[in-house]
Amino acid sequence: MNNAQWFLLVGGLLLTMGLSHATLARLPVTSAIIYLLVGLVIGPTVLNLFHFNPLKQSALLEVLTEAAVLISLYAAGVKMPLPVSLPNWRAPIQLAVVSMTVTVGLVAAFSHYLLGLPLGAAVLLGAIVAPTDPVLATDVQIRHPGDRDRLRFTLTCEAGMNDGTAFPLVMLGLGLLGLHALGDLCLRWALVDIVWATAAGIAIGVLFGVALAHLARRLRGASDEYPLMDDFLGLGLIGVVYGVCVMLSAWGFLAVFFAAVALRQTEHRLAQGDASPSPAGLPDRPEKKIAAAEPEALPSVSVGSLVFKEHLERLSEVLLILLIGGTLFLDSWSWRAVGLAAFLFAVARPLSVLVGLLGSGSSWRVCGLAGWFGVRGIGSLYYLMYAIEHGLPQELALELIHMTLIVVTLSILVHGISVKPLMERFWSRRRSSH
Repeated sequence: MNNAQWFLLVGGLLLTMGLSHATLARLPVTSAIIYLLVGLVIGPTVLNLFHFNPLKQSALLEVLTEAAVLISLYAAGVKMPLPVSLPNWRAPIQLAVVSMTVTVGLVAAFSHYLLGLPLGAAVLLGAIVAPTDPVLATDVQIRHPGDRDRLRFTLTCEAGMNDGTAFPLVMLGLGLLGLHALGDLCLRWALVDIVWATAAGIAIGVLFGVALAHLARRLRGASDEYPLMDDFLGLGLIGVVYGVCVMLSAWGFLAVFFAAVALRQTEHRLAQGDASPSPAGLPDRPEKKIAAAEPEALPSVSVGSLVFKEHLERLSEVLLILLIGGTLFLDSWSWRAVGLAAFLFAVARPLSVLVGLLGSGSSWRVCGLAGWFGVRGIGSLYYLMYAIEHGLPQELALELIHMTLIVVTLSILVHGISVKPLMERFWSRRRSSH
């Protein structure tokens, strides 16, 4: 396909989705499925009008997926309900840390013993496909800053954090393959890739998020007579925080998410004062709604930049899913890749969620839905491209590309078909119980 044909395709698709948004919203499938089907039709699977080779274009795809994930993490962070406290965040933290680790371990064991991958490659594959995606999982995530649904909060917060908590396990897999220094007894990996990179990423994110909130409030003034470009401020915060983290070897994904959370929380406290409305925390039963907080009295950078970031997120979703469809051939559907996806969706994810939510007080219904809706997508593609760009051998890279693309494609299809019916059933039961 030449440039003119690409402009016609993408432009026509955007016009169709924009004009038929109300109709498409009533369909029992997500928009990601539509983009994927278009990609499969024009790609090598059907018409073969174009083929995207992720191995040859790994550097480009790494940048595209990196940008998409960063924008999505920011959008997720600024929608976090108020106020933030450790008891409220216990369930998503356990999912992002405990469930993440369990999922990687189970997938690594499956890949090593049943698929015959080397141990390092098996761990790397587990770390690639374990994180849930903040880009594609919009139907099960917080919809706006005032959304107080506990299930959506848990899934959104988990997706925001586990794109950062997966990085140490990616580095472990690369280290076992001889592509990253782990140190004696993995001591360097534990101290640098886990302790330092995680703590520094969170600290940098919180520091810059709080600082921007205070600076914007001071420049605006109490009367809001000093207009600011909120879209630029949001993008600038993403760029500065991520750049600082890369220079200091900290996890930038984690930092961007917490920068957005800190920005939102600080703006709310500045607007409302130190005392939060009571009750404003999450209820003991996770299926109940989060109590609503008072709205901000003044405009804020977090809310003002959110719509623009969500539009960028949707544009990146269109492009990247079209490219995914353009990578697959009919013979891409091997039993090894499909078996891995089935194991991840039906065994590893549900089991890891049950382990991760032990002691959190979550109901069986919430555990079941959280265990099923572990959507894989753009984040997994980024980690894969990151590994390839760090010297992954070509033969092994082709194997992991094959596995990852099938997992992501099946996740888009299976989770995209089931998300609306299951979530609607969950919400209708909850409404009828009140």
